[in-house]
Amino acid sequence: MTDFAKYLQSFFHKYLAGNYGASSNTIKAYKKSFNLLVTFMSKVKGIPPHKLELKHLNKQSIEDFLMWLEIHCKNSISTRNNRYGAICSFCKYLQYEVPDRLAEWQNIRSIKSKKGFSKVMNYLSVEGINLLLEQASKETLASRRDLAMLALLYDSGMRVQELVDLSPSCVRFEYPYHIRVTGKGNKQRDIPLLKEQINLLEQYVKENHLLRPEKQFSPLFFNRGGGKLTTAGVTYILKKYAESARAVNSQLIPSIISPHVFRHSKAMHLLQSGVNIVYIRDILGHVSVQTTERYARADSKQKRDALEAAYQDVIPEKGKLGSWEGNDDEIDFLYIFLSK
Repeated sequence: MTDFAKYLQSFFHKYLAGNYGASSNTIKAYKKSFNLLVTFMSKVKGIPPHKLELKHLNKQSIEDFLMWLEIHCKNSISTRNNRYGAICSFCKYLQYEVPDRLAEWQNIRSIKSKKGFSKVMNYLSVEGINLLLEQASKETLASRRDLAMLALLYDSGMRVQELVDLSPSCVRFEYPYHIRVTGKGNKQRDIPLLKEQINLLEQYVKENHLLRPEKQFSPLFFNRGGGKLTTAGVTYILKKYAESARAVNSQLIPSIISPHVFRHSKAMHLLQSGVNIVYIRDILGHVSVQTTERYARADSKQKRDALEAAYQDVIPEKGKLGSWEGNDDEIDFLYIFLSK
């Protein structure tokens, strides 16, 4: 076993899963990143996996790897940065395990994350959310499940992975109503729910016998086989109802939609209702309020309202001319002055 294999194994099994307490999704993403790194080292650098050593990791080889991800693998800048983040985490670990190469690990971590174009945040209006949820007819057991699930996804603002990981035990049906979710880094948070949402969930769990003691840790939302819904399954269900809603009013439903749009929508609606951004941060499970502030930056309605409030008293009334308007002499003077 090479030193690279030895420390990578320890990184995953002892550090990430043990001391760091990384979630299964984080570990899965990190494994994918290192699979790609090993592939790159083998195919591009000519170093087979059984000969790959720590000495082969340096700033130049990692920069070449990141470039390969973009050009050969067609990774987006965001994905490229995430892959680099996994390597940085490994190098941080190596700083303590292999301190004699501390300078090299710090050199690798000094590589700058690449900046990309900021995408316009996609979210639905309140009318759009209502229209989409109305497409769940309630006529079948599956459609009633879909309504309870999509309404919860919006009302809570949780991530889709957090949704599929839920069990009936996560829901508090007594006042004060809330649902406990496990987010990134296995961090738990309680999200308050409205009475209307609790009524919808209570009807759903009773209909599906999910209040039984033996069902408390079963999936809250499950597929036809009784297994846990996947994130892809939730996306498929959402797109099905989005297509129906789009046929009713295409202006309210964007052509591209995903479960994360519900999360964006809830955050924007809370912001537009005047909810403190710190509370929104806690509901969404963001580590820093700076992450949540992007919703304030993206809210075009608030920007427009702020501009109108700031300028409404300085705009001349209709039909009222400024002191220079209609005065040819002053206009000639301005033209000559600005031409100098």
